[in-house]
Amino acid sequence: MHRLQLHYTLSRDATPAQVRNPLIDLLQAVSSQGSISGGARALGLSYRHVWGELKRWENELGSELLVWEKGQSARLTEFGNKLMWAERQAQARLAPQIEALRAELERTFALAFDDQVQVLTLYASHDEAIGQLREAALSQPVEAARLHLDVRFTGSVDAIRALNEGRCVMAGFHTLEPTSRKTRSERTYKPLLQPGQHKIIGFAKRTLGLMVAPGNPLMLQSLHDVASQRARFANRALGSGTRLLLDELLDQSALSGDDLNGYSQAEPSHASVAQAVASGHCDTGLGIEAAARQAGLDFVPLQEERYHLVCLKSALAQPSVQKLLLLLQTAQWQTSVADIVGYAPAQSGQVLSMRKVLPWWDFAQAKTRSVPT
Repeated sequence: MHRLQLHYTLSRDATPAQVRNPLIDLLQAVSSQGSISGGARALGLSYRHVWGELKRWENELGSELLVWEKGQSARLTEFGNKLMWAERQAQARLAPQIEALRAELERTFALAFDDQVQVLTLYASHDEAIGQLREAALSQPVEAARLHLDVRFTGSVDAIRALNEGRCVMAGFHTLEPTSRKTRSERTYKPLLQPGQHKIIGFAKRTLGLMVAPGNPLMLQSLHDVASQRARFANRALGSGTRLLLDELLDQSALSGDDLNGYSQAEPSHASVAQAVASGHCDTGLGIEAAARQAGLDFVPLQEERYHLVCLKSALAQPSVQKLLLLLQTAQWQTSVADIVGYAPAQSGQVLSMRKVLPWWDFAQAKTRSVPT
């Protein structure tokens, strides 16, 4: 089966929206003119070019396109006629969708040519507030902020790696509140973050806990309960911040993954964990309260966590970052965060000391000075 590929062009000229293969124009011209030479003249091309393209397409498609008979006008083969028919059918059926797609592409690319528009790429762990932040940036008055957040949801570890590899300007990740030394979070994030090179930006606090069926029929109140009752557990994928924090909470409870029934069952997001519980496939899973409530579940709070934004120090002066910081500091945004169940603003938009927020580094080293004798 032959596959189709779609392409578009950028131009200053206003042209009709078309999704059309150049082969169709060649076939139409040759068929209407009755010869390759006539078709070439109609298209303003050389005979050699048209003949070569037709042969190339025959090799590519594995079928002849023209009937070549001495003394007769060139005409399309049955296969060539079927291609023309397919083109007419597609154009007739898809013209409105093609025009809508062209208009959407034009609106999107108009932002690229607008010097007043800033685009900030943010790789972030799944979070309800991040989604609302994207909408809040778009809803700002034009004169106040022209900021578009290009959000890619991924695991916390992958988000920071994307930042360090230059694939984004900012990353979002989360840690337990308070975080401490000699934890899994320290072992995971400390090698990826460097004080003086990275800057932490305050964002939000949220509650992490167990999503359970309405009424909490198993009376689960802790991870110990989940383990002792062999409750069916929905986990998150490796590399996600919640999977990391689960392991950290298990460490604190003197438990291991082997103690959880379903530890190896990975779900891609808080919403998917909630759906697994709501559908009855699992009894519980670790996640945020907002996702649980949206799925009609009850929620057992276990731990507060801090959601951080991080960027390179050199990015702080970028206009897009400055506009984001201003947005985060507005009373309107902080009220929006507080309205999300299980959330609270936490130094939103403030550039914070990494060593104070994440106390994993100790630069106090005794220096021995040589005393001249």
